[in-house]
Order: sequence, then structure tokens, then C-alpha cells
Amino acid sequence: MIKLRIPATSANLGAGFDALGLALTYYNYVEMDESDRIEISSSDGIPVPTDERNLIYISAKDLFEVCGKKLGGLRLVQTNNIPMARGLGSSSACIAAGLVGANMLLGSPLTTDDLVDLAAQIEGHPDNTAPALLGGIVTAVFDGRRVHWVKQEVFTKLRFIALIPDFELKTEDARSCLPKEVSHKDAVYNLSRAALFSASLLTGKFENLRTAVHDKLHQPYRMELIPRCREVFDIAYTHGAYAAYISGAGPTVMAIVDEENTYFAGKMRFSLSNAGLGCWSVHEFGIDNEGIKEISDK
Repeated sequence: MIKLRIPATSANLGAGFDALGLALTYYNYVEMDESDRIEISSSDGIPVPTDERNLIYISAKDLFEVCGKKLGGLRLVQTNNIPMARGLGSSSACIAAGLVGANMLLGSPLTTDDLVDLAAQIEGHPDNTAPALLGGIVTAVFDGRRVHWVKQEVFTKLRFIALIPDFELKTEDARSCLPKEVSHKDAVYNLSRAALFSASLLTGKFENLRTAVHDKLHQPYRMELIPRCREVFDIAYTHGAYAAYISGAGPTVMAIVDEENTYFAGKMRFSLSNAGLGCWSVHEFGIDNEGIKEISDK
């Protein structure tokens, strides 16, 4: 029985739409083994598909087919800590688990690059799948077949505070609201800020992060689908966040905070409750630099 730990991920990081993502210290767990039939269960009672529609199974089957093998069945036990449809990479965690687990069952015939490419082909973009597999902060370009990526391990005095509402936002809905075309001016606006984000995060110029997460390609449109999102941003900045951005497709808002801002999470809970936003939960994470990994136990 293979046991895997898969990190949550936060994609886009403001201006890095479909190109930037990082892994968080928040994990799903998957136990996997070959079987003569499909046996899928959830250890924590979270409902998951228990047939061929299960994304872990689909991903594992895809890898077997790439390797010229047939997957007869699979035994899966899932522990789903990462909330679904909240912009924290729950689907990418499933894809990573299916691919890495299946690759291990076959004796690891595919390389890391192969897995990163295949994950992006399944998901359609690499901003969540690449950091789920690799850890750290990942800059990635997907040309439709291959992913050209750079992973950088991040050791900073930063914490990532996820502000998670009690409602879902499906990725397809969050994508359908985006414009089909953007102006040259807006493209330059985003390119400069995406570059500034990575450079500032890795060199410790955290005062740049508030500017670096500004975006004109997706956040202004997605905010309209997240009630009182701008107010949540404002509260985070009031309490000293370096930056706040919509995580992935949303609706989670991620705040980046210095570790010395000790009481930020508590202040956010208090202020959100006072503002009538008590349905937003507050979770504190660091950056996971390992990505998906096999573990001996939980």
C-alpha cells in the first residue's frame, strides 16, 4: 500500500495568471494499491466519487495508458483536508496523487518532468499541478504539450493566511467571467508585476508585494463573484498584511504576513466576525518545499 501526502497550492499569486503557484503546508493524504476492482473510500467522511469519475483514479488510469498498461482496478483511501472548489488546488492534489501513485505502482518509469507535463495536460494549466508535485514556488509555461518550469525553494519569515469562505466557486465559473481579450497596456501591467512578485519574495523585498499582486487580467472580474471580497482585502491590509490576493480561481483570499505579525490571524477572525463575515474561516500556513511525497504513516 502506497501512502502519499499532497500539499494544497495557491496559484496566480496576483498577477501571475496561470504561470505562478506555490505549495502550502496543508495536506491531503491518499493510500493506494492495485486491485481487481475499483474500491474508493473517504477516511474522513468527505463525499468523493467512488467510481470511474474519481479524479485520482482517472489520473492513475491515464498514466497506465501512457505507459502501455491497463489499470484493472484500484484501491484508494482519501483524507481530504483541502476544501474543494475554494482555490486551494484540491483537484490538482488529486491529479498529483493519481499520477505519482500510479507511477510508483509501475516501478517509476516516468520522470518528474514527465509527471509535470502529464498533470498539466489533464488539468489544462500548470499553476497548481506543478507546485503540488514539486513544492516551493514554481514558475511554469505550458505550451500545450510540455511544461517549462523552474522551482525555487523559499525560506522566508512569511506566513500565508488563507481566508476561506463557506461557499464554493467552481473553476469553470471563475474562468467564464474573464474577458476573451486584454489590452496591450494591461498585459504589460501584469507582466511587470508577476516578475516583481517572484524577485521580491526571493530577495526579501517584501514591501514590494502589495504592488506585485495587483492584477488586471482576472482578479477584478472574479471579485464580482465573491461577495464582499474587497472588504476582506481591506481588513487584511488594515492588520498589516504585506499583500492580499485571490488564491487560484477563488473564493479563498490569501494574505501574506510577516511572522512577527504574531496576532494577525486572531485579529482577522475578530474583524471578520465584527463585519458580519464570520462565515470566513482563517487558516495559517507556511510554504511546503517538498511537494508530494511518500510517507510511512500519517
